Amino acid sequence: MTETQKSGFARPMKPSAELAAIIGAAPQPRTQVTKLLWEYIKANNLQNPANKRNILCDAKLKAVMGKDEVTMFEMTGLVGKHLS
Repeated sequence: MTETQKSGFARPMKPSAELAAIIGAAPQPRTQVTKLLWEYIKANNLQNPANKRNILCDAKLKAVMGKDEVTMFEMTGLVGKHLS
């Protein structure tokens, strides 16, 4: 499969400046973007202790997510807006 034939999740996508501040500026497939975000969330202890499915956004994450707290399901949709 050539680079142009890769579909959605496998195709490397360029992160926005806000997202690059968290995961780096290199193009990444969506699956890797999600993995890197979770590494950041866990390293910075940003899961809501009362509900682990919710992420408490620090300043960098808020620049990407647009709000103080998101669910893990919302996160993927919001991050998609920062990939091109």
